[in-house]
Amino acid sequence: MMQLLAFGVNHKTAPVAVREQLTFAPDRLPSALTELVKYDGINEAAILSTCNRTELYCGYTSGKENAAIEWLRQYHHMELQSLKPCLYTHPNKSAVRHLLRVASGLDSMILGEPQILGQIKTAYQHAVEAGTIGRLLSRLFQHTFHVAKQVRTDTSIGASPISVAFSAVSLAKQIFRDLESKTALLIGAGETIELATRHLFSNHIGQIIIANRSIEKAQQLANQFNSNAISIAQIPEYLPKADIVISSTASQLPILGKGAIERALRIRKHRPIFMVDIAVPRDIEPEVGELQDVYLYNVDDLQEVIQENLQSRQAAAKQAEEIIDIQVENFMEWVHGQNATPIIRAIRKETEQLCREVLEKAQKRIANGQDPSEVLAMLSHNITNKFLHIPSRQIQILSATGDKSILEAAIKIFDIHQQD
Repeated sequence: MMQLLAFGVNHKTAPVAVREQLTFAPDRLPSALTELVKYDGINEAAILSTCNRTELYCGYTSGKENAAIEWLRQYHHMELQSLKPCLYTHPNKSAVRHLLRVASGLDSMILGEPQILGQIKTAYQHAVEAGTIGRLLSRLFQHTFHVAKQVRTDTSIGASPISVAFSAVSLAKQIFRDLESKTALLIGAGETIELATRHLFSNHIGQIIIANRSIEKAQQLANQFNSNAISIAQIPEYLPKADIVISSTASQLPILGKGAIERALRIRKHRPIFMVDIAVPRDIEPEVGELQDVYLYNVDDLQEVIQENLQSRQAAAKQAEEIIDIQVENFMEWVHGQNATPIIRAIRKETEQLCREVLEKAQKRIANGQDPSEVLAMLSHNITNKFLHIPSRQIQILSATGDKSILEAAIKIFDIHQQD
């Protein structure tokens, strides 16, 4: 009987040093998947490998539950004592629940983040292309995509931003609504600025200008998003064009002062500027917030927004868990139904063989001149007797033990409507 297993490590169970050892580069995935399904007892497999988790989803032959874990250990040349404390395993029903929670963003570092679903879809596609997806995992992943979509549609799990960069862009959208005609000036070139740039780009911002002390680093980031790169010294020249300013540098002194913003506002004829200072120490003088037509937020302001939104997501997560509870049961009903398939197939094969034998005898009788009506009556009688002989005998033998469940099962299987 086919069994299902999900296992791996993530940001909650393993430090980055361990996660680094267990990653699978995209170009190595096809050969790794092919090698895995050749391992004793492993019939189907998919591998999810991101910066925060490495997980394997396997369909395996009963009794071979440790085979895939042993393969992972050998593949990455790790000692079991180093791997085992970080490893979690989820068999069968637990594996289904785990994948549904991961795809819905309930197991992520940032609750409700949407990127993981795309990564799961990519992992599934790699496995399909490698030919390591069978009936069980195919059904599981398709079910997962459906449930993750339902969670996004039926709850507000992803509606409230809970990262600094995403919160900054969401606030900009609230103030300006339409970003397509706006220009954003981003100061810095670190991870937060890169994420903010990515969010602005996906929201169809009109123009992006990236300023950094290293013009080369600014250009590298600008090239990814069809943007302009400038040096820190050029900021006063470009500041009047900026409707949105997001700054995150490691400078020990403010980069933007009240006087520079006042000059920019005069040139802009006092069209409002939305400013977010994510840096600590601050990049923008606090006095800038006193100016009319300036909306200035610092990192503490954003943290308040994030905490409020986190509470909203946590409430939505409870709804998501309820959806997942139902959908786990739905999938397991399908799995249990698959366990009956070989038995049903065998019953059909034997019944068809029995009917062929009885039919051949009936055809010979008709060919020998016997009355077709008599032959048909005999055919019906013989098929009924042959089909019910063994089940009837087995029911009698088994029910003799006093186990009423045998009779109850027979009544359900044959859909018998008993009469008083």
